[in-house]
Amino acid sequence: MYHPQLQTLDRTAAFHAAERPDRTAVVCEGREVGYGELHRRSNRTARALHAAGAVRGSRVAYLGKESEHYYDILFGCAKAGTVLVPINWRLTASEVDHILRDSGTSLLFVEDEFLDVAHKAAAELPSQVRIVALDGPAGPGSGFTAWQAGHSDADPEESASPDDPIAQIYTSGTTGLPKGVVLAHRSFFKVRDALASEGLGWIDWREDDVSLIGIPGFHIGGLWWATQGFNAGVTNVAMRMFVSGEAVRLIREHGVSTTCLVPAMLQMMLAEPGAGTADFATLRKIVYGGSPISESLLQECLERIGCEFAQIYGLTETGNTAVCLPPHEHVAGGARLKAAGRPYPGFEAKIVDRAGRALPTGAIGEVCLRTPSRMLSYWGLPEATADTLVDGWIHTGDAGYLDDGGYVFICDRIKDTIIVAGENVYPAEIENALARHEAVVEAAVVGVPDERWGEAIHAFVVVRPGHEVSPRQLVLALKGTVADFKIPSGFEFIETLPRNPSGKILRRELRDRFWQDRERQVN
Repeated sequence: MYHPQLQTLDRTAAFHAAERPDRTAVVCEGREVGYGELHRRSNRTARALHAAGAVRGSRVAYLGKESEHYYDILFGCAKAGTVLVPINWRLTASEVDHILRDSGTSLLFVEDEFLDVAHKAAAELPSQVRIVALDGPAGPGSGFTAWQAGHSDADPEESASPDDPIAQIYTSGTTGLPKGVVLAHRSFFKVRDALASEGLGWIDWREDDVSLIGIPGFHIGGLWWATQGFNAGVTNVAMRMFVSGEAVRLIREHGVSTTCLVPAMLQMMLAEPGAGTADFATLRKIVYGGSPISESLLQECLERIGCEFAQIYGLTETGNTAVCLPPHEHVAGGARLKAAGRPYPGFEAKIVDRAGRALPTGAIGEVCLRTPSRMLSYWGLPEATADTLVDGWIHTGDAGYLDDGGYVFICDRIKDTIIVAGENVYPAEIENALARHEAVVEAAVVGVPDERWGEAIHAFVVVRPGHEVSPRQLVLALKGTVADFKIPSGFEFIETLPRNPSGKILRRELRDRFWQDRERQVN
């Protein structure tokens, strides 16, 4: 369902409250909230934000798993003119501290199980962060519900424009410190508009659709997918966190018809004991991204699930997807199955060399994307913004080429990103943490092939003379310093790291032996 009059998220809640107030907007762990109630709740949230001192542009953070409260806060921020900063709940206190400090967050919503991390993170900040606990074991009214109670549920007077910021999502960079990607309301509408302009059903919505939200909302993929369902006015089934067996159950019990996942999630669902064709019978379309899908996994999906598939490719900086491999290309053995896809109507892709000059069809260089969904900026980092957003083009850091049909093929990553089950991991952050160990002179981290997760993290470590250290000791040292998914699964001790004449570590040389027999240097 396409509603062209919707161009900002504050209007989304109001529109569907008027059109379908009794339809379930979101269900989580059996708790259901209709569109009318979601609108009223988020109105109270917007007014409570203003009462707490938030003004247009204020940053409001959320540290927790998926719940109906998350979307209440999202729409409340949209109506209040504030900017939502979703935080990965797997991060350590020091990592959360950086995000709160960098964003200037003054109000933080936190689930009970992460309160200790939140208090530790906020303790060292130069200015006070007000922490609001979300409703926990004590039941409704014990936290967030009580905080918003007493405020009017009438529509706020504020109204958003498509270019107003609504979300600030943190994505790591080569320095190891996460950067806040500021996204406007338009980032969550332009792909929908582009497809509708040409009548394309690559990613489509129907009146009776039920959407499963399996990717967490602190990822652009999860937040983008959730907003697409809300914009269409369908029922959204929110998983607290992805568990493959629970995903299969929710699809079966709620009659889920469409979802967005990463290939590793699909693989885990198909591997669930007892999961059969009947469990997936209601699915009509699966959108996937985060990493390419292997031909063998796609074939298994086609045989056991039997629905349409669409691959999406993009970055947080592009507002999520800018390129799509449509369903008709998902044929086992198809010539373009290894492509990331083609740009949406009105979106563009080009390949450039190191000097920024456009390269011809088939030549490998850096993939650049021009998209109306692109970020506004990196928060507080004008130089980094200028390096990535050049004359309207997002420089992705991925190496690839275009074929004669305009399809984008990804060959490798120019930047050093490692993707573990859809999670972006940046070597510098882990290398810096390892180097703080007294027995470590320096370290280099690379991604290696992993059949289940796409890539695994492998660390090369140079040990300080006169010291000894084991992989287990390094793992224990990293615990609590970086999130668990960033901890290497393999360690290799070497005498020196390979470097070029300017002293830069040659990670390619370290990773080549793991990938040399593979056609594609990403997994």
